[in-house]
Amino acid sequence: MSKSPESPRTLRVADLPQNRATPFELRPGAAALEAIAKDMGLLGLRKLSFKGTVRAEGTSDWVLEGTLGATVVQPCVVTLDPVTTRIDGPVRRLYLADPSPILPEGEEIEMPEDDGAEPLGDSIDLEGVMIEELALALPAWPRSEGAGIGSVTVTEPGLTPLSEEAMKPFAGLAALRDKLGKPSDDKDEG
Repeated sequence: MSKSPESPRTLRVADLPQNRATPFELRPGAAALEAIAKDMGLLGLRKLSFKGTVRAEGTSDWVLEGTLGATVVQPCVVTLDPVTTRIDGPVRRLYLADPSPILPEGEEIEMPEDDGAEPLGDSIDLEGVMIEELALALPAWPRSEGAGIGSVTVTEPGLTPLSEEAMKPFAGLAALRDKLGKPSDDKDEG
């Protein structure tokens, strides 16, 4: 049984066929997963895969479309317990031979509509795209189930700490109204 050749991590644009899509599939080994996890500050990284195609778009642009999948383990932002998250998502990049629409000149620039567009170079770095997309897909504030942030109240000795209720002035007015008795809406007719 022959093993299929490993997909290249970088595609030279000059070698890509214009009339058909070029498939790719990246599945980093254990050492690479460990290095990526360390660089991203993860507790663990498993089952990282990136597969898809690169195809011509018009006469000089290229489109990368694929799927990123990974299982990541991050520390909970509250308890520091390990939090495991499954990431599965689409990836789309447009490589433009003429990047002027996405790289305007001048002091003030606007964010381009297509944030997946970038200038076309001599090659397309599949591994770089995979790592960047993984970093973008990571939960910013991973939280273990049931973890919550408690409250801390601090004040000078002998003083009453400021409570949440005391910071709501209309709540105090409502309590005063209730204490004094609600005014009657009924008018005496007679």
